[in-house]
Amino acid sequence: MGGVFELIDVGDVMAKFNIKLRKGRRQPMAAQGAPGFAREPRVELFLLGVSAMVGEDTFYEGAAGRDARFRDLVATVAVADPDWFARFVPWLRSGAMMRSAAVVAAVEGARAQVAAQIPGSRTVVDAALQRADEPAEALAYWLARHGRKLPKPVKRGIADAAVRLYTERSLLKYDSVGGTVRFGDVIDLTHPTAKDDRQGDLFRYALDRRHRRDNPLPASLRMVAARDALMALPVEQRREVTDPAVLGAAGMTWEALAGWRQSAMDASAWESVIPTMGYLALLRNLRNFDQAGVSDTVAETVAAKLSDPAQVAASRVLPMRFLSAYNAAPSLRWAYPLEKALQHALANVPALDRRTLILIDTSGSMQSPFSKDGTLLCWDAATVFGLALAARARTATVVSFSHDSRVFPSVAGESVLAGVRRFKDDGYFFGMGTDTEKAVRQHYDRHDRVVILTDEQAHWHNASDVAAAVPAEVPVYTWNLAGYRIGHTPTVANRHTFGGLSDAAFAMIPLIEAGSHERWPF
Repeated sequence: MGGVFELIDVGDVMAKFNIKLRKGRRQPMAAQGAPGFAREPRVELFLLGVSAMVGEDTFYEGAAGRDARFRDLVATVAVADPDWFARFVPWLRSGAMMRSAAVVAAVEGARAQVAAQIPGSRTVVDAALQRADEPAEALAYWLARHGRKLPKPVKRGIADAAVRLYTERSLLKYDSVGGTVRFGDVIDLTHPTAKDDRQGDLFRYALDRRHRRDNPLPASLRMVAARDALMALPVEQRREVTDPAVLGAAGMTWEALAGWRQSAMDASAWESVIPTMGYLALLRNLRNFDQAGVSDTVAETVAAKLSDPAQVAASRVLPMRFLSAYNAAPSLRWAYPLEKALQHALANVPALDRRTLILIDTSGSMQSPFSKDGTLLCWDAATVFGLALAARARTATVVSFSHDSRVFPSVAGESVLAGVRRFKDDGYFFGMGTDTEKAVRQHYDRHDRVVILTDEQAHWHNASDVAAAVPAEVPVYTWNLAGYRIGHTPTVANRHTFGGLSDAAFAMIPLIEAGSHERWPF
């Protein structure tokens, strides 16, 4: 194993373990010239955790500074309140769906607890790892930051997760040859105890695969053998393999199938793998199905799955992805199922209590692409986000603004997708310039929160301009769709700014409001 990893000198985390958690202490700070307040550490960790994209810059903090602050808070809280921390980390991964933040919190918290001789971190590390590639991610993070000496709770927590997550299918999907840390490395360094003989065979195979040892494949690994048999076929024969049962037995995903065939995915190829595709994979490939000429019969099965309420709920897919799919594949056979699916997905959007003001930037620059494939423009994303929030809010005022502004009237019983079409058809995309402060001052009327969806707010004014139009006790949430330059403003009370816009953003508002008042969702 020597020489496999490049250890990075990133310094040590100077955590202050003797700080006790204190309620109600508000210490003035400065942020962009505006007054701020230091929060109780659990509140600060919660707010940072639910909005942290580890390793990404924000407007107020560089990635290194914010990540260091996150680690310091983790170390402080893990020692000062280990019971709270043990509930927070699993929820951060499975409830808030923050993968990287949960991994960092688990291993850094374990490090702090080991130093303070506090037990229980093994369970926390295990709980933070919920997908089969995450034991390797956790190990890679530790090796890069702290070197090869693994504390027992970290080692055993990663090993427990490997036992729980490592299967033939997960190995074929996630154990990439190009990965820095492989399944075999996790097994080498954490020494997991297999739960049965078949998993023991899998562990030995993963080690052989990692170290390129030419040992015979254990007979128990039938899926791996089936994949090997497919890989051994001459390229010219691979297009003839279209039986879904054969491909499924080999754990063949649609991504793997495309590379294995070494040719374009035609209708027969898609139809052979559609039965085993997950919900999100189906949603992302509707245009590919149309271009390949997938039959209407197969398309009906896809449409039925996409519009099934139980499938939508289980997928946790949120509205923006449905609009992107609708724009990418406007075929009539997908239109109504996607409209139904988007409406079902509103159940996954948190319901906002009281009164909410939602401002959607429709200036000319919002016509720029939002998604990489161009199927979603910035104003598409902002509009579906705003209308979905409004549909779930008790009382909402939706405003389109650029140089001017106008309230977008609601229509009883209208679907979100129909609302997006009406927003565009009725002339609510204004073009021209951006005047956020003017829009806020014109339309704020004792609302309980303000949500602003824009793309270049930071280029021409700072947070205090908008804040001046809204009472200090009323939270203002700004999403800057331009992405990397803008982030939340954790040191400014009730002013939160996020970079980019993702489906996870829907959950931010109620989580932040709950955390600010120490109403923990776990």
